[in-house]
Amino acid sequence: MTNKPSEQAVQHIEVDPDRDGQRLDNFLTHQLRGVPRTLIYRILRTGQVRVNMGRVKPGYRLQAGDVVRIPPVRCSERVPLNPEGLETIVADLKAAVLWENADFLVLNKPARIAVHGGSGLRYGLIEALKAAGGAYSGLELVHRLDRETSGCLLLAKTRPCLNQLHTLLREHKIEKYYNALLQGEIRQAITVDAALVQRQRGGERVMSITANQDERNKSAVTHIEPLRLYPDLTLAKIQIDTGRTHQIRVHCASIGHPLAGDEKYGNREFNKSMRALGLKRLFLHAAELRFTLAETYNIDAPLPAELTAVLEVLNAKK
Repeated sequence: MTNKPSEQAVQHIEVDPDRDGQRLDNFLTHQLRGVPRTLIYRILRTGQVRVNMGRVKPGYRLQAGDVVRIPPVRCSERVPLNPEGLETIVADLKAAVLWENADFLVLNKPARIAVHGGSGLRYGLIEALKAAGGAYSGLELVHRLDRETSGCLLLAKTRPCLNQLHTLLREHKIEKYYNALLQGEIRQAITVDAALVQRQRGGERVMSITANQDERNKSAVTHIEPLRLYPDLTLAKIQIDTGRTHQIRVHCASIGHPLAGDEKYGNREFNKSMRALGLKRLFLHAAELRFTLAETYNIDAPLPAELTAVLEVLNAKK
């Protein structure tokens, strides 16, 4: 990889073959380690990043030989990792590994840790693991989980494996199943097929249902299967065919069954009653991953203790 900074610290980086096919935003995250993703998307939106002298979208897939222009980023904008706190986080994350080989790993992500730094966070899961070095220095996210969601998170160690897994994702060949506690009683399986669009609400970015499905507002499909009924509550198994931002939360709220503990899309009074039962977080857990590479992988993440405790309270009340 050739790096030719100018006197103004502008970088022109030629893409190596091992980065062929990588998304531009992920490439920049790797190049600008410690820089919040909010800043990375800002310099993309404002056209400060160019590929072969032209403006491109964050999802542009780089080709070997492309030349990426990266503008100067002030050192003050970089968020240094705190070695003292980082050591503890890395140890906790390594202990949460469910499956690992030379090509990928599956982590039982704890709730309340973001997959990326930014939005006031010093660092996220991916920055912490990369900073650990060794086999984790080249880790890339295959998919994402919301900060408040726990469970199976798939990360690739090598570029060829990442490309293979992204192909499986695009072809809907990675099965993702979640456990969620929903308001109301659902007595039969439901499929929600509705595109999502990002909107502004009181200065906050939120997702909502839209009837205008196009390249930007892509289809999102969620399958909801009841597992156990409680008074005005349903423990559900949820499968998603797509992985849009906040998809499960928005789709469930749109049919009148918001997730317990969802402060963004849920019901305030319902959440208050759930807090009285001991729920202190969003009740959404990525429970299972199913996919086939050279062999078939079936990986499960046990429900966290803080969610199991809520179900025990509900079972005791039945």
